[in-house]
Amino acid sequence: MIKWTVLLLVILSHVYYGVLEIVRYRSANNPTPANVADVYDAETYQKWKQYCAEHCRLKLVGVLVSCLATLALLSTNAYAAFAALFSNGAQLFSVVLLEVAVSTLLEIPQNYIATMVIEQKYGFNRSSVKTFVFDSIRSLVLGFALTYGLAGLISVFHQATGDRMILWIAVALFAFTFVVMLLYPIFRRLGNKFVSLEEGELKDRLMQLLASHGYEVKAIEVMDASRRTTKLNAYFTGFGKMKRIVLFDTLLNAMTTDEICAVFAHELGHGLHKDVLKQQIMNFVNMFLMGFLAWLAVKEPAFHKAFGFDSVNYGFAYVLLGVGLGVLQPFTGILMNAYSRHAEYRADRQAVKEGYGSAMTAALKKLAKENFSHLAPSRVNVVMEYSHPPLSDRLSSVEKALTEEQK
Repeated sequence: MIKWTVLLLVILSHVYYGVLEIVRYRSANNPTPANVADVYDAETYQKWKQYCAEHCRLKLVGVLVSCLATLALLSTNAYAAFAALFSNGAQLFSVVLLEVAVSTLLEIPQNYIATMVIEQKYGFNRSSVKTFVFDSIRSLVLGFALTYGLAGLISVFHQATGDRMILWIAVALFAFTFVVMLLYPIFRRLGNKFVSLEEGELKDRLMQLLASHGYEVKAIEVMDASRRTTKLNAYFTGFGKMKRIVLFDTLLNAMTTDEICAVFAHELGHGLHKDVLKQQIMNFVNMFLMGFLAWLAVKEPAFHKAFGFDSVNYGFAYVLLGVGLGVLQPFTGILMNAYSRHAEYRADRQAVKEGYGSAMTAALKKLAKENFSHLAPSRVNVVMEYSHPPLSDRLSSVEKALTEEQK
C-alpha cells in the first residue's frame, strides 16, 4: 500500500506539470491584448509561436521521461539494490549518488537541446559547447554537495532530536538558504565576469537615484551575460553592506539611458521595500513544510522497507522528501508567486515615482521583445507559476500610476 501510494503521488505531480505545459502550449493562440500588440510584428510573432511550441514540447518530453525514470527506480527498488553495493557506512552517500547521477543524466540532454539547439536556432544562445560542459559539471558538483548536505541534515537532526527535528530542520534550511543567498554573488563569479559600471552619465544618474533615498549598495556591477545569451535582465542581490545591483551587459547595449534608469529604479524599489528579505521570511513556511515531510520520511521504517531497505536510509528519505514536495509545492507556490507579482507591481510604481514611467513602459516592452516573452499567457499558468505579472497587466498598472502621479 505504501509503495503504491508513493508511486501514485509521483504520477500526480508529473501530471500536474505536464498539464501546465499543455495549457501553456495552447495559450500561444490567445488573443493579444491591445496594449502589447506592437511588441512583435507579424513575422516575429509567428516565430515566437514556433519558439514557444518547441520549448513546450521539449518540457513535456522531459516531464514524461522524468516520471518514467522515477517510477522505474522506485518500483524496482533500485535505490536499495544500488546501496547494497556499498558498505553500511556509505548508505546515505550511495543513494544520493544514484539520485543525483540519474537526475543529471536526464537533465543534461534536455538542457543541451534547450540551450544549444532551440535557443541557438532563435538567436538567443551565445554559449559554446565548452561553456555548456563547464556549466553542467559545475551544476553536477553543486547539486551533489547540496543534496548530500540536505540528506546529512535529515540524518543528524533525526538522530539528535527525534520528533523535534521538524523545527530544527526548518531553522537549519532557512539559515542554509540565507547563507547561499549571501554567497550567490560568489557562485555567479565561477562562471561569469563582473565589472563595476564605468564612470559617466549613466552611473551618475544611478548613484543620484540611490542617494535620493539614502540607500547604499556595495557596487553597481555589469555581468558579461552576453557570453551565454542575448536576453536582458537586471537583479538585486545581497543583504546589508553586501547589497549589489547587477545589470546584464546585454541590457546596457539594448536600452537607452532613461530606460536603464527605469529598470534600475524598479530594482531600487525592491530594495527599498526589502522584498528579497520578506520573501526569505515567507519562505520559512516552506522550510517548515520540508521539515515536516522529512520527519514523515524517517518516522516509519516501513516507508523504507517498502522499497527494499532493511531500515531507515537517510539518502532515500531525501528521495521521499522530493516526492512529497512535488505534491505540496504547487500549493505553496501559489502564495509565494502571488506576493512576488505584488512586489513587481510595486517596484514598477517606484520607477513611476522617480519620473521614469514612460521609460518604464518602453523598457518593459523592450524586455518582453528581447526575451521573447509570452504576451497573452493563460491565467492558470500565471496563478500557478508566474513570479512576474504578464506584460499587459504591468503596462496597465504603470499607466494607472502615471495617471495618479499627474493628478
